[in-house]
Amino acid sequence: MKIKKLHQNASPPTYGTVESAGADLYACLEDDILLKPGKRVVISHGFSMELPVGFEAQIRSRSGLAFNNGIIVLNSPGTVDSDFRGELKTLLIHLGEDEFVIKNGMRISQMVITRHTTANWVETSDLSNTQRGSGGYGSTGV
Repeated sequence: MKIKKLHQNASPPTYGTVESAGADLYACLEDDILLKPGKRVVISHGFSMELPVGFEAQIRSRSGLAFNNGIIVLNSPGTVDSDFRGELKTLLIHLGEDEFVIKNGMRISQMVITRHTTANWVETSDLSNTQRGSGGYGSTGV
């Protein structure tokens, strides 16, 4: 997968283990960021990339940051399309109780590369019947 380093202190994504689905993404910062509870921040990763056609990248929360500090990816999963060539960034929100310092090089999110299909929409006045029908929001049980 091609990545283009945009900042000198950028780190490429890394997998924690050979079986990891998500590659860790690192903060690329000039200065530390103090994230207060309830606040949002966009964190740069310092690189752009070229995904193959038919693939997307999903930006997701890291479980440890979420559980231990309440730091999550706000628009999780964030979608990176294969034709996007801008700098990769992560939108975080702090749902915890204590201030949190984000430092350069800190692993702050993870990226999963997946295949996708583009739908060909066909407008109709009739849909097939199913056992579920239009039931949603808990209609199949809690």
